[in-house]
Amino acid sequence: MLTEAEFRATVANAIAFLTKAREPHALLFMGLIHRRFGIPEFANALKLYDEVLPDHPQRAPVLRVFRRMFDAGNPLRLEDWEHVTIPTDRLLVSALYCDRLGLPESYAEALGRAVDEGRYAATHALLAWVWVQENRCPLALPDGFLEKMYGTVAAIIDEDPTSVNDIKLEAAAFLCLARQASRVNLGFVRRVIAFRNEDGGWGRPVEGAGRPDESSWHSTILALIILLHLRFPQSEDAGGP
Repeated sequence: MLTEAEFRATVANAIAFLTKAREPHALLFMGLIHRRFGIPEFANALKLYDEVLPDHPQRAPVLRVFRRMFDAGNPLRLEDWEHVTIPTDRLLVSALYCDRLGLPESYAEALGRAVDEGRYAATHALLAWVWVQENRCPLALPDGFLEKMYGTVAAIIDEDPTSVNDIKLEAAAFLCLARQASRVNLGFVRRVIAFRNEDGGWGRPVEGAGRPDESSWHSTILALIILLHLRFPQSEDAGGP
């Protein structure tokens, strides 16, 4: 049985591991965690993000668009928006800016296609829905759609009850962000804690995205979101994207 002290140590070690991250997408989610949970170690995530942005010139247009995860007043450049071409990214940025730009007429259909595609497409559809809600944007959805989306994402966790991997962590983390933590089986959470790495993180980076002997920032961010929702189950977001 995990003690409270061990749980707190697991969370603290994950935070310590992530403070070394300089991958822009890691910093984006560190900013989200700071806003939602007030983790002081992540208070400088926006400053670091702006500092590392020049190091990624090819990715810079898309990263400038996603900067709204930190800053509600983030300036939007048309030439940057045109670089957002990956379908799941377009779902996400449409949600991020829906209070300023509205949603495309076909947005509900695009969400439905992503859910039907499953796996990472479905988890990104769920995150997009979180941001649509946080931005208080009206969106008419078919009857039963939300239950289908929540169920599809929850089913990812249950595909193999003995394993913990990045897609399962993403499914559980985004269900927590969507206030659907009750759909995340506590047995899975126990396995998440048990399968942590010695450096305080989870998983391994994809080839070329980090040292093969250290944890994945992506999997670690997701695991931390899950654990923080367990620790602070009534946490309210301190503002939308």
